[in-house]
Parts: sequence; structure tokens; C-alpha cells
Amino acid sequence: MAHPPPAEQASVPVTATVPPLLTPPLVRLLVASLGALGSFYLLIPVVPAFVAGAGGGGTGAGLCTGVLMLGTVLAELAAPALITRLGYRTVVAVALLLLGAPAVLLLASSWPPVVLGVCLLRGAGAGFVFVAGAALVAELAPDVRRAEVLGVYGAAVGIPSIVCLPSGVWLSTHVGFAPVFVTAAAVALLSLGAVRGLPARSARVEPSPVEVSPRAGDGGGSARPAVVFAAVALVAGVLLTFLPLSLAATPGLAAVALLVQACTTPLARWAAGRYGDRYGGSLLVPAVTAVVAGTVGLGYAQGPVAVIAGVTLFGAGFGVAQNVTLALMFARVSGSGYARASMLWNLAYDAGMGVGAVGFGLLVAATGYPAGFALTAAALLPVLVPAWRERRRFPARPASPGNGRREGPDG
Repeated sequence: MAHPPPAEQASVPVTATVPPLLTPPLVRLLVASLGALGSFYLLIPVVPAFVAGAGGGGTGAGLCTGVLMLGTVLAELAAPALITRLGYRTVVAVALLLLGAPAVLLLASSWPPVVLGVCLLRGAGAGFVFVAGAALVAELAPDVRRAEVLGVYGAAVGIPSIVCLPSGVWLSTHVGFAPVFVTAAAVALLSLGAVRGLPARSARVEPSPVEVSPRAGDGGGSARPAVVFAAVALVAGVLLTFLPLSLAATPGLAAVALLVQACTTPLARWAAGRYGDRYGGSLLVPAVTAVVAGTVGLGYAQGPVAVIAGVTLFGAGFGVAQNVTLALMFARVSGSGYARASMLWNLAYDAGMGVGAVGFGLLVAATGYPAGFALTAAALLPVLVPAWRERRRFPARPASPGNGRREGPDG
């Protein structure tokens, strides 16, 4: 039998294998996360109103949010050890139970100790989801598309805050508190059905060599991206807390501005993931620059167009920074370190927002809002140095048949 000559054999094209973006376990994780965060955000503005209306006043309302965030932070600190001991599937299931079951107790009692206990448990459930969700995405995503999958996940889990925060307020006003409590419980508990398809332990057969060994010359580890993101989150805490107050004369504009920011941030996070595997850490400097420019612009904005432009710039920079810093941190650890990296990132988020809100509250009394926003932006400028140093820490992998890099106009 005649065999084709070597030239003909060599001319056969080699087709690169493209790893799928969403696998069944990732889809199940998205369902579970959307259910958990939908339940979480639905009650954030509702429970304080419930307590205040039952006689708790402003103090009781404030304690509800404070205890909720306390539970979140404590759970984030505990999550890596629990994931190691119990596995992802169990931790996510526990999170959904903590978010769903306690909400039913609010139907029976408005006594402050009961309500605060519910807030503590629900905050813990949210903290477990924040850490386990992002870590499990890193476990399940193919290495060459990790930033992209993180972007899709980040955009998806931003939807509950956009939809459920205003929905909770509207529903409690028009149909009462009880149906909202039942809805929050049902959304979380029904999502338990998605947990069954999640991996019990690590989803990886073996870690990537890039993940096991830090890159040469990388003395910053995960700390540098965490510091950059904490600084960006500090600005977020300032704007999300004080922008409505700075625009008190035009409350309608403040509401529109916050909605624009809430929509822009997850879209930017998705876009950063879409191109993050190609451009990597080089996206971080433009992200920080956009946050600085947007913050300065909001301080001196004259008119609705300028305000919307400012929040759009800020939202875009904030979303890109979320994705890039998280991807950088995951790129530096093995699979066993994903939960810890996720914990550090989430703590940077929470701590940055909290410090920013408290610090700006002390500052603005002496400076006023325009100067306060300008000083906040100036405080972020030194962060451009570590952001610049990150530009080559998560480089694009070269296109080759062996690494799954996509080719063509949609790559």
C-alpha cells in the first residue's frame, strides 16, 4: 500500500484544542452563587427597616448591618481551613443553609437578639460563598482561560446586587416584610439542588507547573495585588457611601449615578476577564488610573453629564481591578492555595471599603466633598507604582496548539 509522502503528512493542519468556557460544575457553581447572593442582597436593606419599624430605631438598624458584616468577615477568615477540612461542596451547602434557614426565623420574631443572630448567621453564609465561590472558579477553570472565567463569574455574581437590593425595598414596601423573608429563604434553599454536582475536594488532578513555582523575581507574591486592590476598594467605600450625600440636592441624579456604577463594574469585570488572559497585569495601571480620574471628576463635576462620566470611569476601573488582582493572586499559588488567596482578596475588599468610609467621614468635615474626593484620589496615586510592577507578572501565554490559546477574530 502506498503511503503519503512526508510533505503531505506535514501539510495536515494541527487544530488547537480550546478548553470550554463553562463546564457543568461551573454552571452549577453559578446557580448556587446566584441563589446565595440573591438571598443575601435581598435582605440587606430590608432587615434594618424591619428592626427600625419594630422599635429598634436607627441604632438597631445600624447594628443589623454591622453584625451582618462581622459574620461575613469571620466566615471569610475561617473559610480556607473549612474548605481544606470539609471540601467545597460541603462549605457551599452550609453557606446556603445559613443564608436560607435563619431568614424564616424573622417571620416569628422581631426581637433584636433574634434578628441580630439571624444577621450573624446570614453574614457567615455570605462570607463562605465569597471565598469558596472564587476559589472554586479558579479550581475549575482551565489555566489558559482562568481570567476569562473569573470575569464571567464576577459579572454574574454582580447581578444580584443590581436586581435584589432595590427589589427587596420595593417588595417590603408594597407587599410587606413576610413575603420578602420567605423569598430570601426559598432562593437560598432551592439553590441547594445545584450543590450536588460540585466537586467535594480539589477539582484538579495536578496543579499547573506555573502555579506550583512562583515566577522568577516575584518577591511580591499575592501581597502586592491585594494591597493594590485594598486601595481601590478604599475609594469604592468612599464613593458608594458619600456620593449620595454629596449629591443630596439632586437625589434623583445620585440614584442614577449609583445604578450606572452598579452596572458598569460587573461589565468591566467581564471585559477584563475576556482579555485578561492575553494582557494580564498590564491592565492594572489603566484600571487604577480610571479610578483616580473618576474620583477627581466626581469631586468637581458640574452637571449630570459630568457626574455620570465620573461614575462610569470609576466603575470601569473598579471592575477591571477586581478581575486582574484576583487573577494575579490565583496565578501565584497552587490549587491548595486558592482558598487562602480568595480569602485575602475578599478581606482586602471588605477592609478597604470599611477604612475608606470611616476615614473619609472624618476627613470631609474639614475639607468638604470636592477637596475630600481630590485628596482620596491623590492617596491612590502611590498605588500606581506596585500596579506598574505587576504589568509582567501575569503575561499572556504564547499562542500554540498545546496551551489552548484561541485563534481568530473572536480570540
